[in-house]
Amino acid sequence: MPRMSLKQFGRIVAQVMESLPEEIRRHAENIVIDIEEEPDEELLRSAGFSEEEIAEGATLYGLFIPFNTQAPDNTDFLDRPNRILIFKRPLEEDFPNPRQLRIEIRKTVIHELAHHFGWTDRDLERFDNKANPFGDEM
Repeated sequence: MPRMSLKQFGRIVAQVMESLPEEIRRHAENIVIDIEEEPDEELLRSAGFSEEEIAEGATLYGLFIPFNTQAPDNTDFLDRPNRILIFKRPLEEDFPNPRQLRIEIRKTVIHELAHHFGWTDRDLERFDNKANPFGDEM
């Protein structure tokens, strides 16, 4: 499958956000979702990957980044959004089938949103291990 542009990939992520139930979307208003090509080594290290894992090609599909509570005193924390990064290249490489890629993008966005709500990776294992936890044709 030929690689899509960041813009095309971003449209899929936007469709995922629009497909979320209203009760979830209304709590996601203070979240910025950014698309990046792939995580760099510094980000992988900060996410807890060892040098060996990085050398072996371990990567991330997405990352939840909470707002910085150490901001200057004059900052209104309600105006500082949490951030979610979605990484295009690892998803495209691991899921070349277009339908499966859309499912995995959706799983990744929802996984990272769940971190916004305080869920841990362990909490999400049952969800992540299902091929299509949505049971629909996104």
